[in-house]
Amino acid sequence: MSLPCAFEGRLRLPVVQAPMFLASGVQLVIENCKAGIIGTFPSLNQRTSEGFETWLIEIKKALHQWESVSGKKAAPFGVNLIVHKSNPRLQQDLALCIKHEVPLVITSLGAAAELVDRVHAYGGLVFHDVINARHGKKAAEAGVDGLIAVANGAGGHAGTTNPIPLIAEIREFFDKTVLLSGCISNGNEVAAAQLLGADLAYMGTRFLATTEANVVSEYKQMLLDSASKDIVYTPKISGVNASFMRQSIIDAGIDPNDLTPKEYLDFGAELDVDAAKPSGEKNAWLDIWSAGQGVGSIHNVQPCADLVAQLAKEYEQAMEAQYKHYKLHFAHA
Repeated sequence: MSLPCAFEGRLRLPVVQAPMFLASGVQLVIENCKAGIIGTFPSLNQRTSEGFETWLIEIKKALHQWESVSGKKAAPFGVNLIVHKSNPRLQQDLALCIKHEVPLVITSLGAAAELVDRVHAYGGLVFHDVINARHGKKAAEAGVDGLIAVANGAGGHAGTTNPIPLIAEIREFFDKTVLLSGCISNGNEVAAAQLLGADLAYMGTRFLATTEANVVSEYKQMLLDSASKDIVYTPKISGVNASFMRQSIIDAGIDPNDLTPKEYLDFGAELDVDAAKPSGEKNAWLDIWSAGQGVGSIHNVQPCADLVAQLAKEYEQAMEAQYKHYKLHFAHA
């Protein structure tokens, strides 16, 4: 397994808080980095590139001040860029990542060698979302530093492959950092991700149920009320297969049993939640709420610091129990 040198000594837990559209804001990122995990957000969560730069400055300033006062090192932060022809802000937002030397850039919907080279030029890292080995090989050829295996059951734009074969197939050709995304809600599951061959766990849904997540209280309550059976995987809502909570689909006036796919994909329009919609039409992400199948393990809303502390305790106990079990039953067999 492989962990970037830039992460060594700066993580309390092998976890990346995934970039969640609309939900990941400045406070979520800052508090998670202070707590010892990598906090990330999509650049498009700010409605303009000017606003995006303001967030970068705010995050860097807050983490620098915290390090000065605490005497500790904060975990690195990251930004997610949509590498798709319909994202009109890609080049401008990439330039800002370079200007401010964002430690980690997470790319989705396209791996570009030119982008990787430009981030590497200032010492940054690039991780890329993949849902299968074929996409992983293309990203590896582009020179990325990490592959995020988005397995079956993940929130947002998820894949359909079970995590066991997905990680195994990626490890056959990729010896850099591998992250596992999908249904990870507690420290035991973080440990399980590493046992499968991942270096880091990639957690999104669990961090929606934090006080710092930028979603309405009704969204958080629906997370607490939902279980895996309540997650609907469909291309109907956003144009690409993604996971949404069934009740939010119903509340939007859509029949979850009749989800005809969209005929086009335009992320520029899809992610513009401020644009006018036809009368009565609801917005994906803003009105129709995403979550992964791990919602059944979420039972409370808490500050990021408390959640990370809880995850760390669960992780340590899981790793210790596994070691003791091995020593007791198998070490001398």
